[in-house]
Amino acid sequence: MATATEKLSALQPAVAGLNEISENEKSGFINLVSRYLSGEAQHVEWSKIQTPTDEVVVPYDTLAPTPEDASEVKNLLDKLVVLKLNGGLGTTMGCTGPKSVIEVRDGLTFLDLIVIQIENLNSKYGSNVPLVLMNSFNTHEDTQKIIEKYQNSKIEIHTFNQSQYPRLVVEDFLPLPSKGRTDKDGWYPPGHGDVFPALYNSGKLDALLSQGKEYLFVANSDNLGAIVDLQILHHLIQNKNEYCMEVTPKTLADVKGGTLISYEGRVQALIFIYDSFMQLLEIAQVPDEHVSEFKSIEKFKIFNTNNLWVNLNAAKRLVEADALKMEIIPNPKEVDGIKVLQLETAAGAAIRFFDKAIGINVPRSRFLPVKATSDLLLVQSDLYTLENGFVIRNKARTNPENPSIELGPEFKKVSNFMGRFKSIPSIVELDSLKVAGDVWFGAGVVLKGKVSIVAKPDVKLEIPDSAVIADKEINGPEDL
Repeated sequence: MATATEKLSALQPAVAGLNEISENEKSGFINLVSRYLSGEAQHVEWSKIQTPTDEVVVPYDTLAPTPEDASEVKNLLDKLVVLKLNGGLGTTMGCTGPKSVIEVRDGLTFLDLIVIQIENLNSKYGSNVPLVLMNSFNTHEDTQKIIEKYQNSKIEIHTFNQSQYPRLVVEDFLPLPSKGRTDKDGWYPPGHGDVFPALYNSGKLDALLSQGKEYLFVANSDNLGAIVDLQILHHLIQNKNEYCMEVTPKTLADVKGGTLISYEGRVQALIFIYDSFMQLLEIAQVPDEHVSEFKSIEKFKIFNTNNLWVNLNAAKRLVEADALKMEIIPNPKEVDGIKVLQLETAAGAAIRFFDKAIGINVPRSRFLPVKATSDLLLVQSDLYTLENGFVIRNKARTNPENPSIELGPEFKKVSNFMGRFKSIPSIVELDSLKVAGDVWFGAGVVLKGKVSIVAKPDVKLEIPDSAVIADKEINGPEDL
């Protein structure tokens, strides 16, 4: 077995010979691998973990109100940049191209809604909030074509690419592309922790600072709740906070992400990640014997939404000092039978490197991601309305929790999902829904309480138009 030094010595010339990536990407990759091989990622000392106080994780309802004067609001907004993480593909939902162009509601895509939201802000206050998209090599070309339709919008749109790193072959720790695998499967984007160096290396960071921008609001493009919040922006500017992570009360469904702790006098993130099959890959820093405790709602009550606010000057200072050494998340994959390794980082883990970093405990409405067609059903239903690009919860829903929805594999792809519903059912009074098998929904269906619709094998189960189903289990036509 080769030692860490031997692996690195063999890797460096192999990476140097990869002409598809820049010198910055080569050095960033070698730096990441070197850190990984050194084993520098240490588990936290569990006894030193403390629950953050309200000074560290600020309750949202204690924030000062937004200034009423429109010119003061304009001044706030003129310091802001919105950055959406746009590197993901819609493959898990059966779509091709960037996930941000999946239609969410009323024929509008994630990207359409984001543009409408920022346009409305700029129009209302006469501000100039630009939208920046961090693409990956997977989404870059398609995104460049898509954003042409916004040419006449009242919004500046900038794009840059996150780094492109080679997958490592586990057997000999050499780059997959150096073995002739130069198509896209030989490469990977190294997680959204790459946002800071990639923004800097693209030249966009300095360009934004030269325009007087001070704060970056970073969010996933598929989180419909991640809209600009003036109260948060006002608080950060007033208090000179360099970094803010939005957290929200944790639920049993929150299985991928992280939480905030106080550790040795600083706020720190504990981060965990699952693969697409929901197998636990890594809980960075968390000792094995504390994994179940870490995942419990009782012990760790807040959850990272991945809505982040970052001071641009601070980000530049830390990138230039090479100080952002976030915990490394090893992500094993397989390409045509070859076991490979991706080393990734998460942007939330950067919180401990910034001064006066805080969390803000925000309402759950600021975390509305669409990761699967079950989430699409929620946001396309009467549970939400659409106003000026904002997805707003229906006040008629008395239960603060959203219904839990479990759809079978027949509904996994967006095209199949859309084909099986004549119209999205009313779910304002729904508690839970399980659907599996060859099930088709008519128009105007109403679902209430706990509903299970599981078709028997080889049975096509059609829910008739205008059917009202409340607290019922249906397995065949005779149950309707």
